[in-house]
Amino acid sequence: MYKLSPIVLFSFIILYNRIKNCMYKEGSVPMKTKLTYFGHACFMLTRGDVSMIFDPFLTGNTWDIAKKEDIKCQYIFVSHGHDDHYGDTDFIAKANDALVISTAEVAGKAAAAGCRTHAMHLGGKFDFEFGSVRMVPAFHGAGIPGGHAAGCIVNFYGDILYFAGDTALFSDMKLLNRFGEIDYALLPIGDNYTMGVEDAALAASYVKARISIPIHYKTWPVIDREPGVFTSLVEGKYNQTALIIDPGSSIELNN
Repeated sequence: MYKLSPIVLFSFIILYNRIKNCMYKEGSVPMKTKLTYFGHACFMLTRGDVSMIFDPFLTGNTWDIAKKEDIKCQYIFVSHGHDDHYGDTDFIAKANDALVISTAEVAGKAAAAGCRTHAMHLGGKFDFEFGSVRMVPAFHGAGIPGGHAAGCIVNFYGDILYFAGDTALFSDMKLLNRFGEIDYALLPIGDNYTMGVEDAALAASYVKARISIPIHYKTWPVIDREPGVFTSLVEGKYNQTALIIDPGSSIELNN
């Protein structure tokens, strides 16, 4: 049997470590992304030691999945300024020195509280360490003077997600996949403040994501809707795939 000399073996080890380090520095983390749902509209993407939380409403969230002190992240996306979406942004951002990504008005609120921010607006796209964020419209109140509610299309290490935020159904959702296929669409279904299950299912048919995921339901009696009704409509009426992620649960994304 042929045996490698110690010098050759040592050289292979050095080469492997250099390749691994280069991959990491270029943002290609050699593992899959995890999506964790905290209930309401709050979820987090994690890949390696890079995490991004969306609409971090934890304190006062009746799902009571996690405490604000538990969250470790580098990025925070806030869709608008209502308390059940802006939530614990200030605490989490300052505790982690995390970057708050939002509209200019919401970013200004966070900056005034001492947070690091990156302000965007509807139609804008920006590249970050993990990939990119494209700010897209949402039809809802801004929760802050002079602002707009927003959703986003985020490329997180190759997984493409549409986070609708709080929104009504609107026909321009049909245009959201014009830059390429969306892997996951996170759509509010609670009604009263946002789309209900029927409109959200129609939204899923517009977006045409590979998998549509219901959010923003059952936090309070006024939005006590059944996610199973949404998935049945998406799959039965529109012949697309839907998935329920129970609050407190995680799934592994594809890329």
